[in-house]
Amino acid sequence: MTDTQLSSSSGAESVPLAVVLLSGGLDSMVCAALAQEQGFRVLALTIDYNQRHRVELDAARVIAARLQVERHVILPLDLRQFGGSALTDAIDVPKDGLTDDIPITYVPARNLVFLSLALAWAEAAGANALFIGVNALDYSGYPDCRPEFIHGFEGLARVATKVGSQGGTVTVHAPLQHLKKSEIAQEAARLGLDAGESWSCYDPLPDGRACGECDSCRLRKAGFAEAGLTDGTRYGA
Repeated sequence: MTDTQLSSSSGAESVPLAVVLLSGGLDSMVCAALAQEQGFRVLALTIDYNQRHRVELDAARVIAARLQVERHVILPLDLRQFGGSALTDAIDVPKDGLTDDIPITYVPARNLVFLSLALAWAEAAGANALFIGVNALDYSGYPDCRPEFIHGFEGLARVATKVGSQGGTVTVHAPLQHLKKSEIAQEAARLGLDAGESWSCYDPLPDGRACGECDSCRLRKAGFAEAGLTDGTRYGA
């Protein structure tokens, strides 16, 4: 596990804490910056689930340092032991474009598992807010990105924790929930973020470029094009 203390300041204890799931992708970067904009000190949680696109872990480190988060933890959780996804198994990442089906890049129950870990850290740290960069529009068909999931997890948090049993609450913030990818790109620009420091590609090329053909690359490229913004990602296609 990598645990990095990145910032501290006098009087910080009076500022509320939030645990932000920071994958290293564009959405999570914008989500973390929005949490700070809303007045939270950020505890950034990155899960190293032995994913195919491990370069996103490096992106998460860069983003956490750039945002000067309170603390950044990279937690190992080897989901390759389970498989069942092109991101965690010997399955080709599809390059034929988006379909209406749940794609093979869906990692079973990933956001449920990740939010549970974020909730555990939040309760231990005395934080009452979680942030996750899920999106219900440009979400590639993943069931754990829908509003129903976020609302359901908030209910679960109330009955599964000490703080909940004592009448407290933990709020799950999904500030990108109803934004198009172009609007997320615009938010990154508004917040002064360098989008090129984030990583979206599921199947990086050997030379370090993004493939440009996986669902995530297609959504990202289309979003920046629609927004009329330059994306610092280097694509192979």
